Amino acid sequence: MAIVVYAGAAGLVLPSTPGSDKVAIKAAIDRLSAGGSTAGAAGIQLAYQVARKNYVGGGNNRVVLCTDGDFNVGVSSDGELVKLIEKERESGVFLTVLGFGMGNYQDGKMQQLADKGNGNHAYIDQLGEAKKVLISEFGGTMFAIAKDVKIQIEFNPARVAGYRLIGYENRLLAREDFDDDTKDAGELGAGHRVTALYEIVPAGRPLPAGVKNGEMRYQETKPTAAAKTDELLTLKLRYKQPKVGAASKLIETTVADKMTAAPSNNFQLAASVAEFGLLLRNSSYKGTATYERCLARAQKAAKTDAAGYRKELCELIEKARLLATTETARK
Repeated sequence: MAIVVYAGAAGLVLPSTPGSDKVAIKAAIDRLSAGGSTAGAAGIQLAYQVARKNYVGGGNNRVVLCTDGDFNVGVSSDGELVKLIEKERESGVFLTVLGFGMGNYQDGKMQQLADKGNGNHAYIDQLGEAKKVLISEFGGTMFAIAKDVKIQIEFNPARVAGYRLIGYENRLLAREDFDDDTKDAGELGAGHRVTALYEIVPAGRPLPAGVKNGEMRYQETKPTAAAKTDELLTLKLRYKQPKVGAASKLIETTVADKMTAAPSNNFQLAASVAEFGLLLRNSSYKGTATYERCLARAQKAAKTDAAGYRKELCELIEKARLLATTETARK
């Protein structure tokens, strides 16, 4: 590992050093101190330069950027920084962005840099979150097993009249981009799971505003033979190996229309998180969602919570509920 700092200017405080040399690494960390401005772009460029110089073929080559994103020296606009990251990712070096600080934290910028840098983003607000990201979920955070991962779902219109993806606004791709290997997409780490929730309207019911129907596998000018089966949807997954220049591979499967009346705790958790997000944003799609129902669902899912993360979610929902109640009372 190597350590680059970027106050008024960028500098190398630890040359590339074997991880086994803990004495040298800890000594370099102990010498660090705050001061000056934030030359973020210069620090990123130097970090990538060091990573390229010490590149390990077939290894896990990664820049870990720790910052609040408030770059105020040199290149600082989001557009210029994105171009910088897009150019650097071609070297095969991945990017992890760890956010720190409050008040002037640039959340949108951090997520954008991570997305464009073939990487991921996490906000470290306390020691417990640091342990989660850097210890419990180390493989998912720091070791990519697939890059440019794209997921395409096509619902059978004979069974689903319309649909709406909840969230992932910054990850949406045009339909034609799915087969285009030049289009950048997300990365998948070891042990990393991705959950996507869709709101669907069963066939035969009217479509509300904001949902749509697609035309792919199941219908042309008229329904295909596949539309007459018990298939609910077709799932396509396209990905590349982490190595530079890899061509994408395609996995495709169908899912039968077998709805369950007893969703798992994991599904309940995902649903409560999505509902929480709709409530926080006061989304026009929140429907009959309430903090009380959201909390009840999260508490049910929290019955299996070895690490305590689900309990923390319940506490956040309760705080938001109290704040919303107070704000309503003021009005």
